[in-house]
Amino acid sequence: MTAAPSRPLIPKKTLVDWLGVSPFVLFALMFLILPTLYLVTGAFLNADGQFTLENIAGLFTPKILASYSISLKVSLASAFGGALVGFFLAWAVVLGGVPAWVRSGLLTFSGVASNFAGVPLAFAFLATLGRTGLVTVLLRDWFGFNLYATGFNLLSFLGLTLTYMYFQIPLMVLIITPALDGLKKEWREAAEILGANNFQYWTRVVLPILFPSILGTFLLLFANAFGAIATAYSLTGSTFNIVPIQLYAQIRGDVLHNANLGYALALGMIVITGVSNFIYIWMRMRAERWQK
Repeated sequence: MTAAPSRPLIPKKTLVDWLGVSPFVLFALMFLILPTLYLVTGAFLNADGQFTLENIAGLFTPKILASYSISLKVSLASAFGGALVGFFLAWAVVLGGVPAWVRSGLLTFSGVASNFAGVPLAFAFLATLGRTGLVTVLLRDWFGFNLYATGFNLLSFLGLTLTYMYFQIPLMVLIITPALDGLKKEWREAAEILGANNFQYWTRVVLPILFPSILGTFLLLFANAFGAIATAYSLTGSTFNIVPIQLYAQIRGDVLHNANLGYALALGMIVITGVSNFIYIWMRMRAERWQK
């Protein structure tokens, strides 16, 4: 009677699978998990490496609270504008009956524009809507309309919000398009059989189904804007007191240098964006369950 062959402690397929994802795990560990732990630890230490709560208390000073307030307002405004415009753009290409080439062109552009940020985006807006920008000059010389005489200023809350919306709108299009594609024709047919008109179908069937996707995407856009620094710093310099610029000023070594306070600022940003992303993932799971 031969003995049964012994089974390896780790199946070969499992080992191969883990080897396949190991580069991602290593990347996440080195550039996400360990830096986050370093920031969290540094937020509770002073310059001598001793435990302190002074950095956390420093977050409640008027200047830093004001920077959080401005960041929250810009993020909420750009997320709302991006979600609103992006939803109707996605609706037009998915359900509006436009030619197929319009959809493919919009989605291709959205994939590029959603990643267009930083110095190039700031320069593009300055060259377009700055005081001597192309659109500003055309409006003044051709139509006699002085944009800046109305109180508009690109280096302001409204200007920064419009700049952020450039990458918020295409990101909304990319994320909400699959949700709109998931709407089934049978749902409209069933609603029409039951006597529902188009308004009732959208308000009582479509929007309740899409609401988790829309709200989740809005929160993702909010987190996306809240952590942006390159565009804001390139556009406004250090004159606009948002949290990422305040953090940069604390860590880079100028007169405001306090690295540990900067770590506390980063911790606050991690908490806010982490909560937003957690709710987004939860909402996306609910939306996927509804659309199965």
